[in-house]
Amino acid sequence: MDNAPEITQVRAEHRLDEARLSTYLTEYLPGFTGELTVRQFEGGQSNPTYLLEAADTRWVLRKKPPGQLLKSAHAVEREYRVMHALQETDMPVPRVDVLCEDTSVIGTAFFVMAWVPGRIVMSSLESGIEPSDLNAIYRDYMQVLARLHSVDYKAVGLEDFGRPGNYFARQISRWSDQYRASETGPLPEMDQLIDWLPKNIPQDDATSIVHGDYTIRNMVVHPTQPKVVAVLDWELSTIGHPLGDLAYTCQFFHHSDYSRQQIRALGVPDEQELIDIYCDRSGRSGVDHWSFYIAYCKFRLAAICQGVYKRGLEGNASSATALEQRPNVERSAKVGWAVVEEAS
Repeated sequence: MDNAPEITQVRAEHRLDEARLSTYLTEYLPGFTGELTVRQFEGGQSNPTYLLEAADTRWVLRKKPPGQLLKSAHAVEREYRVMHALQETDMPVPRVDVLCEDTSVIGTAFFVMAWVPGRIVMSSLESGIEPSDLNAIYRDYMQVLARLHSVDYKAVGLEDFGRPGNYFARQISRWSDQYRASETGPLPEMDQLIDWLPKNIPQDDATSIVHGDYTIRNMVVHPTQPKVVAVLDWELSTIGHPLGDLAYTCQFFHHSDYSRQQIRALGVPDEQELIDIYCDRSGRSGVDHWSFYIAYCKFRLAAICQGVYKRGLEGNASSATALEQRPNVERSAKVGWAVVEEAS
């Protein structure tokens, strides 16, 4: 299958006590029987993710990484909770089967969910997908985002999943702290963003469930149809401002090595088209202060990549590519500040 997820043998630093895990799953995972085989997904930078196979059935396990972790990071318990809450909505999420918070089983908390077959578009610019199909995938992807933001979070039991209001102020403070805690060298543009962003938050204070990492690579696309069949990686989800997610889907327009004409030729709708698709489905008339939202996303991405890079230095990152993240930190911060300067 084209764009199939890359699966490898389990990395040495992420090995599990498979016998103990098998014993636990036999008791708590419905339908689990037979000899357990464990492999690891490559590509994720945060929570180690594994493919479990037993008796011709597949599941996916997500766990916290080993080692000392930053406060509030790697919250697999929150991932499980939000996906569980969305099971009966029209959001395409994998079925979640079991959450284990007993660290004696494999060393950290983890959860197990159903395996959803399909394609993972790690890079829409190098996917090899026909332009017409990629265009249709992106349109469905944006409509799914609008559906997420229309879910009544109180009705699905997520009223206490995050604090409504002041989302950007809280997020900027959180990611500034996380960046400082993982900082490994000076980066003037990041310092400037940390100073500018809290002083320029728009008045719009909408509230919804937000995914927090809503990118095309976190979707499972139907094996043959241009349709999102599962949204993955809910670690950063909370109750927040929907425009943070919307800007996150568009930020690649502001750093790509491809021109906007080349991106469109590959089938990806242009930035304004993506905004319009979302606004049409969500009932918004448009988006003001777009430069703030893009700058915020670049700042946040820089902070996330810096945390991954620091974990790589410490030897407990989820992917072998963690030590390659420092250039991404620098590029994101510099582009974010350039967006601010251009808008000014």
